[in-house]
Amino acid sequence: MVTDYKKIDLFGQTLIQKVKLKSPFEFPFPVSDNACFLFSLEGEIQFHAEEEQIVVPGNYSLLLTCANTGKKVSNSATSTQNELVVISFHPETLKKIYQKEFPLLLQKPINNVSNQTTEKINNDFLIKKYIEGLLFYFENPSLVNEEILILKLKEIILLLSQTQNAATIQVILSQLFSPATYSFKQIIEANIFLQVGVEDLAQKTNLSVSSFKREFTKLYNDSPANYIKTQRLEKAAELLIVSDERITDIAFDCGFNDLANFTKSFHDKYSITPSNYRLKLK
Repeated sequence: MVTDYKKIDLFGQTLIQKVKLKSPFEFPFPVSDNACFLFSLEGEIQFHAEEEQIVVPGNYSLLLTCANTGKKVSNSATSTQNELVVISFHPETLKKIYQKEFPLLLQKPINNVSNQTTEKINNDFLIKKYIEGLLFYFENPSLVNEEILILKLKEIILLLSQTQNAATIQVILSQLFSPATYSFKQIIEANIFLQVGVEDLAQKTNLSVSSFKREFTKLYNDSPANYIKTQRLEKAAELLIVSDERITDIAFDCGFNDLANFTKSFHDKYSITPSNYRLKLK
């Protein structure tokens, strides 16, 4: 149940919302033509988008786009309070405030093939302080003006660009201006030799882990873990012969993040260590 709702508009569109809810509740999330940054000020919430569910604790945040339908937040606990701050990124508003050139965070990434539409952002001190600053304007609405709101919108984009999630955030926000939908195979082939796991690949395809595994098995007739490891080892075996790179560098280039694990996996497949494989075939 909504117990309090306030909003601040910029250029005739909702920019910032502050919502207080009393659980248990289900609150539909309006993201019809934009991306949203959701900050949980108080209480833990569950975010739902189709088959995906993300738990967002207090003082954590979530960035999402409107690519999926059926989005909502909920809390099934009894007699708890939740408070959310939501910042909306409208394409027309962003075009208006960045007349000369978009910041990098809004530009289409060159080497990140992904359909991901949500990203949970860990507790960030600067973002938390930023949200506390926004609360001041809800308490003092007479101080709000267009110039301040433009600065606050630019500030959150700058802060998001400095988080450890910046690469994924760029994928999500750039879809507002450069929509790109990649096929399942395109995403697998573009990421298979990067240091990402099955959960990461599932996020990039915008599927739950279970749905990702089903789709993968249907297309490749193999489990994701086995197929990916085989492809990485075969590429490593080729590089050991045709290049003079260090074995450690080859392991990392093929998606292994641990040399010992690479050496063991290589020996299990080829019955020889990577160094001896290189010596034998050269």
